[in-house]
Amino acid sequence: MRVPLSWLRELVTVPEPFGAREIADALVRQGLEIEGVEFFGSDLVGELVVARVLSIEELTEFKKPIRWVSLDAGEKDVRWVICGAQNFAVGDLVVVVKPGSILPGEFKVTSRETYGHVSDGMICSAREMGMGDDHTGIVVLPPGVAPLGFDAIELLGLRDAVIDVAVTPDRGYALSMRGIAREVATAFQVPFSDPVFAINSGITAVDELLGSVEDAMDVDRIVLRSVTGVDTSLQSPIWMQRRLALAGMRSISLAVDITNYVMLELGQPLHAFDSGKVKGGIRVRRAHANESLETLDHVTRKLNNDDLVIADSSGPLALAGTMGGLNSEIDSSSTEIIIEAAHFTPELIARMSRRHKLSSEASRRFERGVDHDLALAASARAANLFCEIGGAQIVSAIDIDNRVPLSAITFNPSFPTRLVGHPYSADVVDQRLTDVGCTIEKSVETWLVKAPSWRPDLTLAEDLVEEVARLEGYDAIPSILPPAPASRGLTPTQRTRRGVGIALAGEGFVEVLSYPFIGENDLAALGIVENDYRLIAIRLANPMSDAAPLMRTTLLPGLIAALKRNLSRGNRNLAIFEMGSIFLGRLDQLPLPRLGVDRAPSPADLNALMSLIPEQPQYVAGLLCGEGESSWRGLRAVDWSDGIAAAQAVARAAGATLSIRTGSLAPWHPGRCAELWYGDQVVGHAGELHPRVVTRLDLPPRSVAFELNLDALGNPTPVHSPEISVSPPAIQDVALIVDSSVAASDITTALLAGGGPLLESAALFDVYEGAQVGKGRKSLAFTLTFRAPDRTLTAIEAAVAREGAVTAAGTLGAELRG
Repeated sequence: MRVPLSWLRELVTVPEPFGAREIADALVRQGLEIEGVEFFGSDLVGELVVARVLSIEELTEFKKPIRWVSLDAGEKDVRWVICGAQNFAVGDLVVVVKPGSILPGEFKVTSRETYGHVSDGMICSAREMGMGDDHTGIVVLPPGVAPLGFDAIELLGLRDAVIDVAVTPDRGYALSMRGIAREVATAFQVPFSDPVFAINSGITAVDELLGSVEDAMDVDRIVLRSVTGVDTSLQSPIWMQRRLALAGMRSISLAVDITNYVMLELGQPLHAFDSGKVKGGIRVRRAHANESLETLDHVTRKLNNDDLVIADSSGPLALAGTMGGLNSEIDSSSTEIIIEAAHFTPELIARMSRRHKLSSEASRRFERGVDHDLALAASARAANLFCEIGGAQIVSAIDIDNRVPLSAITFNPSFPTRLVGHPYSADVVDQRLTDVGCTIEKSVETWLVKAPSWRPDLTLAEDLVEEVARLEGYDAIPSILPPAPASRGLTPTQRTRRGVGIALAGEGFVEVLSYPFIGENDLAALGIVENDYRLIAIRLANPMSDAAPLMRTTLLPGLIAALKRNLSRGNRNLAIFEMGSIFLGRLDQLPLPRLGVDRAPSPADLNALMSLIPEQPQYVAGLLCGEGESSWRGLRAVDWSDGIAAAQAVARAAGATLSIRTGSLAPWHPGRCAELWYGDQVVGHAGELHPRVVTRLDLPPRSVAFELNLDALGNPTPVHSPEISVSPPAIQDVALIVDSSVAASDITTALLAGGGPLLESAALFDVYEGAQVGKGRKSLAFTLTFRAPDRTLTAIEAAVAREGAVTAAGTLGAELRG
């Protein structure tokens, strides 16, 4: 809402020292949002006066039309100027700027010779005076608007300021000068005289045939006034045109300008119909099947049965509260007009506006809530303006009033103090609610507060508290942090996630966050083909991007996108990870049931809904490329072992121990992929990405990835510190020959089980495959560490334990080498 300062000062007496910026600051303190303050005419210097055109000589010897014009500007001598505009004639009143003046944009006007004549000034267009963007012709003033030589800056209000208020959806009253003036009066504690009270809104002659309403639930009040004898060819007054321009509207015609002006002044949208084009009276109803309407923007709209229309016996005339139709538009031949002012249901207008993608100044106000008492006064104000400016006479009117009285709000004056946490006395609460316009019926402990008609948003006691806090000033409320409640600290899941993040950061990884959306192409690029659970993805009904309509079933696509973005910025050695949910669909997914709104959902309904929620396990995944950790030998290229090491670090942070086995799963290299087992289930994979995947996605060669199901690892249990023995260990090496298909981790597990409590560790330090062990066989060399907690082991005890470990490994086909 653009608020011209000169118009605002007519409605409320703001002390003179306070200008536009001070008023804007006061409105901000009142809780309104201000987009900005614009100043007009501050750069105007010199004399701009009203002049009459005495004569026009057409100079035809030039390529474009040029006129040599004589002007009477109320001076002793006639003033001559050169002008190229063609939209004025002898006898018209125009604005002339004298030499030595400066127009907006630092345009200096001088007396100079041009086109063979000396131009002693310039006739101005609207854009040259800063009145708007129109530069198609010069400004022609209405006859008799001012004496010759009168100051045009004062006449046209060229020096003004505009406060641009951003009106939020709950403050529809602020979309009017009346509403803003009330807020300004409250801010400066000055009297406010409601302009509605100055309007004689009575109806002298009632015409029952003028209109009717089909359903009072759609429109609880409509006022129709009929005026005749309107001269629609007349130009709107300069003051009205200027105010409309400052408020962001262009002048169109007398009828449109009057209805727009009243809407800006009071906040009530109006529409004017050509009475001669209305057949059989006006009726407010829902649209019928197969009806259409060509609106004023020259778009033919197919109407919906839920649309509310203003109609006559021939069909729709306008979309109610939104836009009129061309079939009842007022033109230059119109003399009889019906003025419509109504109060429509806000939700109905909002749905209709969005359905037709048609947002208008009227619909913006109806959606936010219009004063339901305003229709009678606003229609009278418009009718009076038609009489004063257009020479009309009021014929008859009808007021169809089906309003329901607003219910009072039960309110305790101590409630603002309790809710806000800042003391407000009963007197302050009374004063602030009165400032808003509420009427209060007081009793000992509670008040009955009735909200004003222009505040339909005030329906709860909490709404009234907001008004008290707003008007007293939000800055008066101290910033006090609430005391921290007693807490048991992080949940087990939170501790696991934090521990995993710290562990991976310690391994040199950086955490990234990506969108949880993927596309079919992302899965295909990873080589994920048929019979893979990751292909059963949940499709979004309204995706952010058509390229990513699925919820992710793996974290790798987002990590790959982040990796490629970093590579494009010149980063070559990267280790990144992400923790988050994946979303697993089901082949037997049932459609979502539609529950009624006439009752609360039953436990069975809730269980049915919960059963349809997809499984969303927490995963962690990482990507590595380039060169890894430094040592005394310098950097080295990352390989499959770095992915496994990162996965093991994750498991340790979660209090779990992984078993490593050879695996095969896209997108990993089948010969360099490890299955990560926890207990008796596979919880993840790690290793090098498949060369085809690397090539397809343009990743660095031998890039490494891991992905792990965090939920499957569980939460860490309390760690019991081991007993530290001071006894010396007995260390022995053993080399075992096994089939190439046997995993080293299985042999390690067997050795630890067979060695009993004396075997502290079994560490693999060498793998040999060659002619000495035979084809299809390999040699695994382990270092076995034996230790007793309370004594030094004898050679016999160590030998017995070693023999037990080797025997256990033998169950997997292992033989001692040599």
